[in-house]
Amino acid sequence: MAIQAQSKLTSQGQVSVPAAVRRRLGLGPGATLEWVEDAVGRVVVRRASVHDSAAVHAALFPAGEPPPQRKSLAELEQGVALAMRRRHARA
Repeated sequence: MAIQAQSKLTSQGQVSVPAAVRRRLGLGPGATLEWVEDAVGRVVVRRASVHDSAAVHAALFPAGEPPPQRKSLAELEQGVALAMRRRHARA
Protein backbone atom coordinates (compact mmCIF):
# COMPACT_ATOMS: atom_id res chain seq x y z
CA MET A 1 0.00 0.00 0.00
CA ALA A 2 1.48 3.36 -1.03
CA ILE A 3 1.39 6.24 1.39
CA GLN A 4 0.14 9.58 0.14
CA ALA A 5 0.65 12.55 2.45
CA GLN A 6 1.31 16.26 2.29
CA SER A 7 3.43 18.67 4.30
CA LYS A 8 3.77 22.44 4.29
CA LEU A 9 7.09 24.22 4.08
CA THR A 10 7.69 26.81 6.82
CA SER A 11 9.24 30.22 6.15
CA GLN A 12 12.51 28.81 7.53
CA GLY A 13 12.53 25.87 5.10
CA GLN A 14 11.37 23.24 7.60
CA VAL A 15 9.01 20.38 6.78
CA SER A 16 7.05 18.15 9.16
CA VAL A 17 7.08 14.47 8.26
CA PRO A 18 3.53 13.07 8.45
CA ALA A 19 2.95 10.43 11.14
CA ALA A 20 2.08 7.73 8.59
CA VAL A 21 5.41 8.27 6.83
CA ARG A 22 7.36 8.28 10.11
CA ARG A 23 5.76 4.99 11.11
CA ARG A 24 6.36 3.40 7.69
CA LEU A 25 10.05 4.40 7.67
CA GLY A 26 10.61 3.71 11.37
CA LEU A 27 11.69 7.30 12.05
CA GLY A 28 12.10 8.78 15.48
CA PRO A 29 13.62 11.93 16.98
CA GLY A 30 17.06 12.60 15.53
CA ALA A 31 16.52 10.43 12.45
CA THR A 32 18.29 11.59 9.29
CA LEU A 33 16.58 11.78 5.91
CA GLU A 34 18.19 11.80 2.47
CA TRP A 35 16.79 13.81 -0.43
CA VAL A 36 17.86 12.24 -3.75
CA GLU A 37 17.00 13.35 -7.27
CA ASP A 38 16.37 10.46 -9.66
CA ALA A 39 17.07 10.27 -13.40
CA VAL A 40 13.74 11.84 -14.38
CA GLY A 41 13.97 14.80 -12.00
CA ARG A 42 11.81 13.49 -9.14
CA VAL A 43 13.10 13.99 -5.62
CA VAL A 44 12.84 10.94 -3.37
CA VAL A 45 12.99 11.28 0.41
CA ARG A 46 14.24 8.23 2.29
CA ARG A 47 15.71 7.26 5.62
CA ALA A 48 19.49 7.73 5.57
CA SER A 49 21.67 4.69 6.03
CA VAL A 50 22.77 3.91 9.57
CA HIS A 51 26.49 3.73 8.79
CA ASP A 52 27.80 7.10 7.67
CA SER A 53 31.35 7.80 6.54
CA ALA A 54 32.32 9.22 9.95
CA ALA A 55 31.34 5.94 11.66
CA VAL A 56 33.32 3.91 9.14
CA HIS A 57 36.35 6.20 9.57
CA ALA A 58 36.15 5.92 13.38
CA ALA A 59 35.97 2.12 13.09
CA LEU A 60 39.04 2.02 10.87
CA PHE A 61 41.11 4.70 12.62
CA PRO A 62 40.31 4.88 16.37
CA ALA A 63 41.37 8.16 18.01
CA GLY A 64 44.64 8.10 19.94
CA GLU A 65 46.06 5.01 18.25
CA PRO A 66 49.12 4.91 15.97
CA PRO A 67 48.49 4.57 12.22
CA PRO A 68 47.36 1.03 11.41
CA GLN A 69 49.38 -1.52 9.48
CA ARG A 70 48.16 -2.40 6.00
CA LYS A 71 45.23 -4.82 6.05
CA SER A 72 43.46 -6.93 3.50
CA LEU A 73 39.95 -6.06 2.38
CA ALA A 74 38.60 -9.03 4.38
CA GLU A 75 40.32 -7.74 7.53
CA LEU A 76 38.92 -4.24 6.97
CA GLU A 77 35.39 -5.59 6.45
CA GLN A 78 35.67 -7.71 9.60
CA GLY A 79 36.84 -4.69 11.63
CA VAL A 80 34.01 -2.49 10.39
CA ALA A 81 31.43 -5.21 11.12
CA LEU A 82 32.78 -5.67 14.65
CA ALA A 83 32.74 -1.94 15.36
CA MET A 84 29.16 -1.59 14.09
CA ARG A 85 28.01 -4.52 16.23
CA ARG A 86 29.62 -2.90 19.29
CA ARG A 87 28.19 0.53 18.49
CA HIS A 88 24.67 -0.76 17.98
CA ALA A 89 24.59 -3.47 20.64
CA ARG A 90 21.49 -3.46 22.76
CA ALA A 91 22.01 -3.47 26.48
